[in-house]
Amino acid sequence: MKTIIVVGGSKGIGNAILKKLLNYSKVINISRTLPGFHHANLTHFSCDITQDNLPDIEAADALIYCPGSINLKPITRLSIDDFKNDFEINVLGAVKAIQKYLSILKQGNQPAILLFSTVATQLGMPFHASIATAKSGVEGLVKSLGAELAPTIRINAIAPTVTNTDLASKLLRNDKMIENITERHPLKKFLNPEEVADMAEFLISEKSTSLSGQIFKMDCGIVSFKI
Repeated sequence: MKTIIVVGGSKGIGNAILKKLLNYSKVINISRTLPGFHHANLTHFSCDITQDNLPDIEAADALIYCPGSINLKPITRLSIDDFKNDFEINVLGAVKAIQKYLSILKQGNQPAILLFSTVATQLGMPFHASIATAKSGVEGLVKSLGAELAPTIRINAIAPTVTNTDLASKLLRNDKMIENITERHPLKKFLNPEEVADMAEFLISEKSTSLSGQIFKMDCGIVSFKI
């Protein structure tokens, strides 16, 4: 049974990943709050990735870093602290986790790292300057570490479009906004956390051992198509 570290598994996409992996893996969840359920295969450490020291872990086969932010403001309202905070959560937190657990991952069974980006790095969208900047840093990290850690550890990222989570609740707060978001996507849908979890499961599995340094757009067509 593999051991998988999930940072940020208490809510949203991270929680969906947690539930999927617990069926057949030992999962170590690191987040500020409890996941809201108990499982024999689940170990939880309460930790703020930006403030606290990460827990010592003896062995792991994969690391999934889920924390993110949606800080949508015009550039005139974005402070330097906004940019710093988004970068700290999305990039420096991932770097901190990778550096902490790299040595044990190198000893793992077909080890893999998974990070998260956003479609906003590929599609110019108003009010996304801070988050798009931070997530572009995540993509650069994936590309660089993919080369640096080959062939021992694979690293990839998922770049989802709008996903139905608490983090995106302001974008989906009424029927009109849901309709507008749906219509903007050529596939006439947006994501649910479970389908992102399916992709995450694939990317850390033995089924994806030829994939590293890649950014996988789960975009419902919004980046890929012009219809």
